[in-house]
Amino acid sequence: MSALLVPPSRSPRAGNPGTVLRAITPETYRAFLASPEGSALGAGFLQCPSWADVKDGWRSQLLGWGPDPEAGRLTGVALVLLRQFPGTRKYFAYLPEGPVADWTDPDVDGWLEPLLEHLRRAGAFAVRIGPSPAYRRWDAAYLKPLTGPGRRLADVLASEVDPLGTAVAERLRARDWRRCGEDKDGDAQPRHVFHVPLAGRSTEDLWSGLNQEWRRNVRRAQKEGVEVTVGSAADLPEFYRLLGITEQRDGFRLGRSLAYYERQYAALNAEQPGRMKLYLARYRGEILAAHTLITVGRRCWYQTGASADHRREVRPSNALQWRMLLDAHAQGAHVYDMRGVPSTLDPGERAYGLLRWKLGTGGHVVETLGEWEKPLAGSANHTLYRAFQAYLNRR
Repeated sequence: MSALLVPPSRSPRAGNPGTVLRAITPETYRAFLASPEGSALGAGFLQCPSWADVKDGWRSQLLGWGPDPEAGRLTGVALVLLRQFPGTRKYFAYLPEGPVADWTDPDVDGWLEPLLEHLRRAGAFAVRIGPSPAYRRWDAAYLKPLTGPGRRLADVLASEVDPLGTAVAERLRARDWRRCGEDKDGDAQPRHVFHVPLAGRSTEDLWSGLNQEWRRNVRRAQKEGVEVTVGSAADLPEFYRLLGITEQRDGFRLGRSLAYYERQYAALNAEQPGRMKLYLARYRGEILAAHTLITVGRRCWYQTGASADHRREVRPSNALQWRMLLDAHAQGAHVYDMRGVPSTLDPGERAYGLLRWKLGTGGHVVETLGEWEKPLAGSANHTLYRAFQAYLNRR
């Protein structure tokens, strides 16, 4: 990580005159996330200061706004990653699943416009954000009988439509933001994710929420003697080896190195011990599966899973997930986030298998607002933004 130092921003012509935006220290940033006001905004791990140390090749800024950011009086924060466009001194600004802001605030422009002006002065030609409100939800039990050839989530009426998400999308479009990919998954982060609610539920509720196949598989793993433990950094090479097997078997490629996961594990746990854990499933002494878990506040994320091709009949992955669910519940998490799922409901498509597996936990699919982009003011920035899009399309 390298910090990009720029002057603090005060914008008298945009936003609430009582709102000041400044670069802040990691300590001030973390203190806000841990405060009742910051915790209520539900920041994800991609907006923690430590994530800047994970993203090699990006510069970063930690920004905060409110009545007095330097004194810790904040109403919102943002981790901004900046990637230099080749051959220029200009940057693409990316706020992964951010900013951490109150999207119910009727005066969104009071903090959003100063943020954009600050980034423009820092040399950014365009900005991508990931607003936190949800857009639509589908309950697992509701979706299961609605699968079929060629069918997708968008073809099925949602169990719930979030009015806040709808309002935020309308606000952004009115301000010339463009949703990445529009109706397609054109985001860097998953647009459709899977949540298992934990708040107010007992362990018996979690068990009864699993479908029959999941309960049978967890029991099978227990009967066969599959042992689940929490590993350490020393186990990351084995996790990475299994991940390569999983990618080849399931037909996807994350394109990350072992060094990436080692850096992630070190950075997140340096920020808060135990923030990232590596769970291992052993059978007769051999590691058959390994999954990573990240915790921030009242949320836990199952980030990445890997498993061997052999002895899958002993169901090590089901055993891992059940243990991770129980641990998340025991530590007081309100939501267990299983991260991305495909939008297909077609059992004939290879990707559907991942959705089917997660549906078995009895949670619900959430369509987020996705990611939104906007070129910043100035004809040169608009021209560079078009060139940047063409550059990405050629990669």
